[in-house]
Amino acid sequence: MVGAFKSVNGGYTFSNITELFQQPYIDYYRTSIDVSLVTALLGGALGFLIAYAATLAGTPVFVRSAFATFSGVAANFGGIPLAFAFISTLGTLGIVTNFLRDQLHLNIYRDGFDLYSTTGIEVVYLYFQIPLMILVIAPAIDGLRQEWREAASSLGASRLQFWRHVGLPILMPSLLSAIILLFGNAFAAYATAFALTAGSTPLVPIIIGAYYTGNVLSNPHLAQALAFGMFVVLFAMMLIYIPLQRRSARWMR
Repeated sequence: MVGAFKSVNGGYTFSNITELFQQPYIDYYRTSIDVSLVTALLGGALGFLIAYAATLAGTPVFVRSAFATFSGVAANFGGIPLAFAFISTLGTLGIVTNFLRDQLHLNIYRDGFDLYSTTGIEVVYLYFQIPLMILVIAPAIDGLRQEWREAASSLGASRLQFWRHVGLPILMPSLLSAIILLFGNAFAAYATAFALTAGSTPLVPIIIGAYYTGNVLSNPHLAQALAFGMFVVLFAMMLIYIPLQRRSARWMR
């Protein structure tokens, strides 16, 4: 925070902060926020559906145990090993789709799938975002008491009406807080995206690393300002997350 307001000469200045609102830095934040939102929303939706399916009454115990074990491992599997795993498996998918398009004269996949693009980063991030969502939301789903389902059913409510009027309103604070957690998890990620794209994608953490370690570009105070901007974004997310988490905790008691 102190370094963000320092100049090259050692004095204090606001020029580093004001520069964040100019091009290309505003685009760096926009790209990072877009990637974080996409992976948080998709990871949240898919993770919720998987967690709900695994916790349904009548689901074999080993199914939930398997999902919980895998999620615990996958949610913490990131960085360079995850990037290399996807490069080994999907790195040539764009070449294959382009080849099939040309051979079959299809008017789809015009650009193929590029693992080393923003879309590729989002796909890779989902690998740890979905398991993290499963771990976070599964206890909240367990908090839905069977008595509530039975009461709604006895009053003539269908399953859809139960989720619309009872289930989702109760789970909404937990869902929103989990999505915010996923957003922060993706927004601060660095090693996976850097290893996947060799630092070519303009995400804020990658730009910060370039300003600190680059041989051509070196501006540590601007890097500190970029990090301060990330802190502001995450702090805004936490202002929303904390009250939602407190509200959802009341339903877990």
